[in-house]
Parts: sequence; structure tokens; C-alpha cells
Amino acid sequence: MNYPLIALIIATFLLAGLVKGVIGLGLPSISIALLALVMTPAEAAAVVVLPTMITNVWQGLIGPHLVALLRRMWSLMASSILGIWLAGGILTSDNSRLAACGLGIALVIYSTIGLFKIRFTVPRRHEIWLSPVIGFLTGLVAGSTGVFAIPAGPYYQAIGLDKDELVQMLGMSFSLGAAVLALVLWRNGVMNLGNATGSALAVLPALAGMAVGQRIRSMASPETFRRCFFVGLLLLGLQQAIRSMF
Repeated sequence: MNYPLIALIIATFLLAGLVKGVIGLGLPSISIALLALVMTPAEAAAVVVLPTMITNVWQGLIGPHLVALLRRMWSLMASSILGIWLAGGILTSDNSRLAACGLGIALVIYSTIGLFKIRFTVPRRHEIWLSPVIGFLTGLVAGSTGVFAIPAGPYYQAIGLDKDELVQMLGMSFSLGAAVLALVLWRNGVMNLGNATGSALAVLPALAGMAVGQRIRSMASPETFRRCFFVGLLLLGLQQAIRSMF
């Protein structure tokens, strides 16, 4: 850890927290995308762990839908744990180029879905078999890239979760995913003192950014900000994928 890196971490999480405060998500995606410009995706994921857990745990645990969501989505959450555990070796492998390319592709897919407001519909009767599949795929993506939103995010909308349920489910899945990913990174020797220190330093800027973002949300159009966020994420994803390939 050096002073320029500490300054970058603080600035990154101020921005990522601001985005989360305005539109309710995006902290892991944008922070990993920016930090991966100067460090490996595994190190970036390690730094993101604590801010992701702390900013999402209240969102997932405090709310009226906790028990109902656990009963409905337990198979998705369980299978995502398995996916993260199995795919964590990709993120922490010596050849991190594959993980960096996967991160870029995941961000491009995520931002494209957001920009074009692509919506799917899944009948309730199909959830019994589809939820574990989506959870496992989400775990594979999260374990190999550190991004938790693909394909679970669009799936939550496809099964008809309302706004409050969606926010609470995102908080539950993101905080659980971050906890499991932290164990994987520790298992593979990436969660060291330096990365843990950087992760702890990122908590307050992330919370401060969220507070500012929530105030902006009350004054500005979230839709305009959402478009800017996804365009920026698309460009970062393209840059990350192309750089890792060449």
C-alpha cells in the first residue's frame, strides 16, 4: 500500500458509493473495473470485499421480505456459493489475463442489459429448476471476475420481484457473495494484510459516497444518471477485455 494507491482507492469508492446511492447498485462492478486498471482482478476483488458486505448487509437483512425471499430463493443462494467456491481459482490463478478478460466481458453484458432495459419473464413454475442454475452461473461469474450481478440481477426482475423485494434480494445476494469470495481469496492467499487494509480504508469513502448519492437521487433524475453509469461501465468493460487480450 502506497499513498497514490490509497488515494485511488478512496476516490474509487467515493464514486462507486455515489453510484450505489443514486441507483441502488453498482458498487462492486464500478470499483473492481477501476481498480483492475492498476492491479490484478483478484487484488481488486479483495479490496472490494468489506465495502460490499457492509453496504449490502443492512439492505439484505433489514426489510419485510427477508423470510419470504429466503424461502423462495434459498436454492439460488446455495448454488451461488458452490459456483464461487469452484471458480475462485480462475480469479486467483497466475494467469490473471483470463479473469481480466472475463471481468471485461461481464461488465459489457451487464451494461448492455442495463442500457437497453432488456427484460425477461420467467413463470413461477420454472423457478424450482431455474433458480439453482442461475445461482450456480452467477457464482461462476462472481468467483472468476468478482462481479455478482450477472445473470442474477436480470433474473430477479424476470421472476417479478417488486422494487422493495429486488433491493432486499440484491443486498442479500451481494453480501453473501462477498463473504464467500473473501473466504476463497483467503484460501488462495490473495486476502493479505495489504489488501485487507485497503478494503478497510474503502468502507468510509463508500458510505460517504452513498450518502451523497442518496441526496443526489432526491434532486436529480435517476434515469439520466443510470444511463451515464451504464455507458461508463460499458467503456470500462471494453477497455478491460481488449487490454487483457492484447
